Amino acid sequence: MVMTEPPLMLPQANDACWCGSGRKYKRCHKPLEGRVLQGVVSPMRPVPDHIAKPPYAATGHVDRWMEDRVKTPAIIERMRHAGVVAAEILRLAGEMVRPGITTDEIDVFVHEATIERGAYPSPLNYSHYPKSVCTSVNEVICHGIPDSRVLVEGDIINLDVTAFIGGVHGDTNATFFVGEVDAASRQLVNVTEECTWHGIEAVVAGRPISDIGRAIESHAKKHNLGVVRAFIGHGIGEQFHTDVQVLHYYDERASMIMRPGMTFTIEPMITIGTWQHRMVFDDDWTAVTADGKRTAQFEHTCLVTENGVEVLTAKGAVSPSAPWTR
Repeated sequence: MVMTEPPLMLPQANDACWCGSGRKYKRCHKPLEGRVLQGVVSPMRPVPDHIAKPPYAATGHVDRWMEDRVKTPAIIERMRHAGVVAAEILRLAGEMVRPGITTDEIDVFVHEATIERGAYPSPLNYSHYPKSVCTSVNEVICHGIPDSRVLVEGDIINLDVTAFIGGVHGDTNATFFVGEVDAASRQLVNVTEECTWHGIEAVVAGRPISDIGRAIESHAKKHNLGVVRAFIGHGIGEQFHTDVQVLHYYDERASMIMRPGMTFTIEPMITIGTWQHRMVFDDDWTAVTADGKRTAQFEHTCLVTENGVEVLTAKGAVSPSAPWTR
């Protein structure tokens, strides 16, 4: 159900809810006060015929195949370009974040900016996802669908941008402040970014991939923050998601050895409260924290090298030390 806007004067607990459900306010929308509510989602936007598209673009059905974990030099070079394109779009989209703008307006910008660069917005129609970017606000962990909701002062928002160009995907995201935010949200976002870079620094050829999760979880725990477990980093290349799994918490069973030429994302989702999630909307995509407390995320596409790691989505991105206010 798409919810209508609440009235300026909210009803009393035992009054009928303003949404017209027939239920008492205390049983219907009162528990959602302060939460992100689902807005109106506009129709899916078209992509011109001249843009090369991934296989799922027309049908929304994702066929998976066994893609080599170690990429060839030619594929790596194309992934470098895709990473630069995605990073630039993310940076520009972040500059749009301000009170009063809708997440749908941000989606329009990302959609058009991606096409202008000769790329396809990878999220569009991936397993029927209806938009070109994910916009996850406040307690939304990931996969928030752009809609008519207006950003307000004090929100935080994650923008997740992926570009398909040259037959490969580049995937990156960041969390931005909407105007002035409270101290707890500011710390959450800053620590989440630090966690991402701690994970990236743990990428070493010959070491198990669990080192990444250990580094991220260790830093989050120092600040008494949670690490979401249900959503993880993934292999990437000619497919949006491959079989490489990157946990953001430590699990000794994540024993795959990192090898030069592997490409995957590192994208921790860090929470102020519980790491557990739930699905409260009817879109089969939007995941929120189970306790309604805020969460933040950053993401980069990474390449394992002989000497460490190359961050394919770092060029053109906002500096890790730069403020995320706009």
